[in-house]
Amino acid sequence: MPKSPRARFLSKHLEVLQFGAAVLFLLMVGGYAWLSGAAAGGLPAPALWLVVVATVMAGYMAMNIGANDVANNMGPVVGSGAMSLGWALAVAAVFEALGAVVSGGDVIGTIKGGIIDARQITDPSAFAWVMLAALIAAALWINLATALDAPVSTTHSIIGAITGAGVAAGGWSLINWSTLGDIALGWLVSPLAGGVLAAAFLYLIKRRVTYRNNAAEAARRLVPVLIAMMVWAYITYMLIKGLGQVWRVELTEALVAGAAVALITWSIIRLPIRRMAVRHENGKKAVNQLFTWPLIGSAALLSFAHGANDVANAIGPLAAIHEAIQSGAIAARAHTPLWILAVGALGLSVGLVLYGARLIRIVGREITELDNMRAYAIAMAVSLTVIVASQLGLPVSTTQISIGAVFGVGFLRQWLKGNYARMEAEVLAGHPGQDRAEVEAYLRRFASAEVRDKKRMLAELKQRNRQHEATQVVEGGLLAKRERKVLKKAVDKEIVKRSLALRIVTAWIVTLPATAVLAGILFHIVRAVLH
Repeated sequence: MPKSPRARFLSKHLEVLQFGAAVLFLLMVGGYAWLSGAAAGGLPAPALWLVVVATVMAGYMAMNIGANDVANNMGPVVGSGAMSLGWALAVAAVFEALGAVVSGGDVIGTIKGGIIDARQITDPSAFAWVMLAALIAAALWINLATALDAPVSTTHSIIGAITGAGVAAGGWSLINWSTLGDIALGWLVSPLAGGVLAAAFLYLIKRRVTYRNNAAEAARRLVPVLIAMMVWAYITYMLIKGLGQVWRVELTEALVAGAAVALITWSIIRLPIRRMAVRHENGKKAVNQLFTWPLIGSAALLSFAHGANDVANAIGPLAAIHEAIQSGAIAARAHTPLWILAVGALGLSVGLVLYGARLIRIVGREITELDNMRAYAIAMAVSLTVIVASQLGLPVSTTQISIGAVFGVGFLRQWLKGNYARMEAEVLAGHPGQDRAEVEAYLRRFASAEVRDKKRMLAELKQRNRQHEATQVVEGGLLAKRERKVLKKAVDKEIVKRSLALRIVTAWIVTLPATAVLAGILFHIVRAVLH
C-alpha cells in the first residue's frame, strides 16, 4: 500500500523534525528560566544567564536520559511483543514524568553527595561552575552513546563528570575515593547479578512449565505463583526506590507490604489464570500470553521508579546551581522547586518520545530474541538485584542490570540450544543405518519428552551404541565434527549478538573516565567564560 503524502513527508524529514522539536523544547525551557529569574528580581545579569544556561543544559540532559535510559525498562516488553512500540513510548512518557514530579523532590545538591567534598569549595560561583561543567559533559556523553546505539548508565555518567570537574576545581583531594571504589564494584556486580538471576528464572519456567508434556496444566499451577512473586518484588521495589524520596520505608516493612499484596493478587488471579490456561492450546505460545498484563504493569512501575530516581541526574546539578546563586551558599541538600522538577519530567518524556524508539528496539530485539517468559525473567532480575543492592548499600546501575539480564537470557538460550543439539547428535548416532522416517519419528518423541525422559532415552541410546563414534557421518543424518563446530558458531552468533555486547561493554568501561576528562576540560572553559 503506497504511503500518503503526509507519511512520505514525515519519513523524509523525520530527523529534521525531531531536532526542531528538541531545540524548541530547550528554547522554551530557557525562556521560562529567564522570565522566572527576572520576576524574582535581585539577580545580576551574569547570575541570571548562568541559571538560564544551566536550565537549558538540565533539559538537554533530561532528554538524553529519556532517549537512552528508558530503553532498559521498555525494551524487553516491546521485544517480547507484550506491548507495541507506540504504546510503550506513551506509557513510559506518562510514568516517567509522574515519577519525576511525585517522587523526584529532595534532590541531593551534589548528586550522590559523597563523590566530592563540597566543603573544600568555598566560592559558590566555583561550585556552580563545577555543576554546570558536569551537566554539560554528562549530557554530551549520553548523547554520543545514544547515537552509537550503546545504552549506558546515566548515573555513572554524571558521577564521572562531577569527579572530573571536581578535580579540575579543587584537586584530587576533593574526591571521595572509597565511594568511587563502591561504584566500580557495582560495575561488576550489576550485569553479572542481572544475568544470573534472569537465566535462573527463565530456566525455572522452562523446567516447570514449557518442558512438561501438559504445559497448560503446569502453567495453571505455576503462573499465578510467578505473577505473585513479580507483584511482591515490584511493590517492594516501588516502596524502596520509587517512593523513597517522599516516604521512607525500611526494607522489612517493604517486604511485608509486598508479600501481603502478592498474596491478595495470587488469590484473585488463580481462577482467571486457570480459565485462560484451559482455553489456550497446550504450548509455549499459550503460556507466553499469560504473562502479558503483568509485564505491562512491571514496565509502567519501572518507568515510574526510573523517573523518581534518575531525574536527579539531570536536575540535581541545576538545583545545586540555583541554590548557590539564590542564597550565595553551598547546600548539601536543597529542596527542588517545582519548576525545576517540571523541567526534568518534561525533558525525560520529550527525549523518550523523540529519540527513545531506537534504543528500545536494540535492547528488545537485537541483542537476543525475547518472548513474554524471557521478559518476565528480565523484569524479576532487575527488581530483585536493586532490592538486594539497596539493602547492602551497594550503588548499582539499573541499566547494567537490565542489559546484563538480557544477555543472561540470551546465553541461556544459546546453552540450551547447544545442549539439545548435542543430545540430538546422540540420538542420530544411536540409529546408524536405520530408515530416515524411523529416526525422525524417534526425534519427535525425544523433542516432546520431559527432561527426565530425555535423560533416560539418551542413557539407553548410549548403552546400545557405545561402539559407534559420535563423530561418524551418517547419510542423511549426523554431520561431521568440523561441520558441527561451524554450524554451532553460526547459531551462537545468531542467538546473542557478540558485536553488540562488545560495543555496550566498551561504552560502560569508558563512561566514567570519558565524562571525567570532558568535564575537567569544560570546567576550565566555563570558568574562563563566566569569571
